[in-house]
Amino acid sequence: MRLRNNNHHQKYPYPRRRVIRRVSQQLAYAALAALTDLRIIGRENLPHSGPLIVVANHFSFIDPVAMIRAVPWPIEFVGGFQMPNAPTVVKWLPKVWGYYPVHRGTFSTDALRAAEAVLEQQGILGIFPEAGNWATVLRPARPGAAFLAVRTGAPILPMGFANLNEVFPSLRRGKRASVTIRIGKPFGPFHANGRGHKRRPKLEAIGHEIMERIARLIPPEKRGHYSKDPAIRAAAQGTEVYPWDKNPEAV
Repeated sequence: MRLRNNNHHQKYPYPRRRVIRRVSQQLAYAALAALTDLRIIGRENLPHSGPLIVVANHFSFIDPVAMIRAVPWPIEFVGGFQMPNAPTVVKWLPKVWGYYPVHRGTFSTDALRAAEAVLEQQGILGIFPEAGNWATVLRPARPGAAFLAVRTGAPILPMGFANLNEVFPSLRRGKRASVTIRIGKPFGPFHANGRGHKRRPKLEAIGHEIMERIARLIPPEKRGHYSKDPAIRAAAQGTEVYPWDKNPEAV
């Protein structure tokens, strides 16, 4: 792990908001127990400590709640600044927990520094590599997770979430959705030489490996671009278009 300016550790301490997050974590346990039929598979793959980058597919607005439920440690998130299509009941959750916002379509320097500082302090960082939940099949990763893995040397822990986007529709039908969280084995660390365009192919390759690891942990019909079935890959075409490339989130 590369050492940075200690001022960053003071500005971005890990862990933080301990009382609020302890209470919120207990609420996440209770909510998922009450509202879903939850299975967590692969707990034996959880490492004893950080630094660690936790990654997962992102099909639902409540994916961060599932990640909080699945891990035993304090977890810090980086995530999109806006939640344009999220229901009001969900929008308050990130504000209560606290996270480092990324302005999609821009280079969010502050969020990058925060993420590095968390990992330098042996922390646990949660990130959804697809950078948005506009589809319900797996898409290629944006460069953020791979970039952080290379910059910090932190290993990566993959997770797969299944059926979280059915939680609220099922409740409206008077039923609990069957939800599964699968935890894979940690992998990495990664290294990449060069800068800018010279390093981009390596980062893209790491991003694909991240998504392939996640794909193994979700149902075959949800693997999208990472499916071995040509028909599923063909049906996923278009979901990889990143909505903020031409219209970045306002800073």
